Amino acid sequence: MLETIDIIDAPKYVGQTVRIACWLTDKRSSGKIAFLQLRDGTAFFQGILLKKTSKELFELARHDLRQESSMYVTGEIAEDKRSHFGYEIHISNIEKIGDSEDYPITPKDHGIEFLMDHRHLWLRSTRPAALMRIRDRTKRATYEFFGQHGFTQFDAPLLTANAPEGTTDLFHTEYFDTDAYLSQSGQLYEEAGAMALKRVYSFGPVFRAEKSKTRRHLTEFWMIEPEMAFMHQEESLKIQEEYVAYLVKCLMEDCPRELKTVGRDPESLKPFTETPYPRISYDKAIEMLQDGGLDVKWGDDFGSPEETYLADQFKKPVFVLNYPKLIKPFYMLTDPEDDRKYVCADLLAPEGYGEIIGGSERETDYDTLLQAVKDANLDPETYQWYLDLRKYGTVPHSGFGMGFERFLCWICLQDHLRETIPFPRMINRLKP
Repeated sequence: MLETIDIIDAPKYVGQTVRIACWLTDKRSSGKIAFLQLRDGTAFFQGILLKKTSKELFELARHDLRQESSMYVTGEIAEDKRSHFGYEIHISNIEKIGDSEDYPITPKDHGIEFLMDHRHLWLRSTRPAALMRIRDRTKRATYEFFGQHGFTQFDAPLLTANAPEGTTDLFHTEYFDTDAYLSQSGQLYEEAGAMALKRVYSFGPVFRAEKSKTRRHLTEFWMIEPEMAFMHQEESLKIQEEYVAYLVKCLMEDCPRELKTVGRDPESLKPFTETPYPRISYDKAIEMLQDGGLDVKWGDDFGSPEETYLADQFKKPVFVLNYPKLIKPFYMLTDPEDDRKYVCADLLAPEGYGEIIGGSERETDYDTLLQAVKDANLDPETYQWYLDLRKYGTVPHSGFGMGFERFLCWICLQDHLRETIPFPRMINRLKP
């Protein structure tokens, strides 16, 4: 009995006759030869069917196999240096499994809205399939990196009464007779974990009730949020840049074909694997922006134009250090050299993709943090457990959060964050 293999393993079977379970993505034919574009969930490649092999099979391929028909294909694996995959199958038999009528995503170009409305089917196409494999490898690389650096994964709750950055952009619900929110961040809980386990991280979905129409915001996305006890900002920055560089190296090594499919030359990523990344102060950033003709003043937050301009001045991701307090959350440590600012940093990606990481050293003084909670118009009673962390053996500690889809959007040169997640929310979905 013939061995059934995956397309991705075809290079191991050159010259052998095998069987592949697959779908038809496209086809073309002449009077004597049919070219079938096949996929099986592991890769895409071409099947060649000669009319002289079997007139019956040839007619089946030309007239009865439609886009997304499923089948078993038998044939000999051959090398094909002209194709992107490098191999093909010379077909000797086809067993049709399931038919397909009027598949809506044809080989012609479609708009992003049409593709999003058919996301359950668009996932079968080459680009979204490549994006999902890149996403998968990045997730596994995340677990590898933090495992190698002494971190314990620590899952924060998705329903919470606490808001790290205020409650105005949270999804509200009721937890029996108590107000609750879909979590916008696991950070506060991660701090509790760090006081017990020294180095922890969470990796999961978070939610923001922001009706943003920009390519850089989602209502549901994934965050990686490490917290580290006995750590100051500079040590945290080193972990951040090493983490990003590790992810990039893994993708260059393990996903070159997928990167090319989404339009990214793997070699173009090489500078991003070289650390350290540049560091500039917020004050220096303001000076650079003003010199570049942008209308900003000290105290302003940075939007896409400002972040893009700053990142364009460097060939790598760049850290911007120590922002004014008025534009950052309450839990950060006051800058000992300038009490108008916090000890914090944002990592800006090059190529116009903006902030991918935000982090800070955390406030350790109980009274200072209590006042910050009050100044943010938050209920101290709700945050009492968080304040307790400063009462019982507090230590310097730092943390950061990386938006998973933002990282993928940058690496894959995508126009829309939504393209980097399997299924964006369809309810009240906003137009880009």
